[in-house]
Amino acid sequence: VGYQCLTPLDLERMFGMTRGDISHGKLEPDQMFSVRPHPDAAQYATPIDGLYLCGSGTHPGGGVTGAPGRNAAKKILRDR
Repeated sequence: VGYQCLTPLDLERMFGMTRGDISHGKLEPDQMFSVRPHPDAAQYATPIDGLYLCGSGTHPGGGVTGAPGRNAAKKILRDR
């Protein structure tokens, strides 16, 4: 049996997660759901044409679900 223990600093260095935060920002009401990560970049689209976001910083947040990527792909297909 093997295991690996990663500290928040390890996560930051290896994966770019600031302070090891898997959610890429606070999960508070003003930063959740349709306004995550920010109202100007919510719903996976950004003000830059053709640039979309997915990952822990987007709805529904951190964890290993694949949901942010799926949701971003659906948005991209709707915009085509």
